[in-house]
Amino acid sequence: MSKKPVKATLTTAMIEEQTAAFLKSGGVVEQVVKGKSGQYASSGSKQVNLKAS
Repeated sequence: MSKKPVKATLTTAMIEEQTAAFLKSGGVVEQVVKGKSGQYASSGSKQVNLKAS
């Protein structure tokens, strides 16, 4: 009988440690204006038409 895999959990403390290590290594956090994704549109609209033909 095999054991169930251990579920990975991410705690606030772990996120704070990882963030501190990232900043200490020279990483920079960018502020993105509210309502913006920070991504550039690579092509036109990606809207999907769900109407049956």
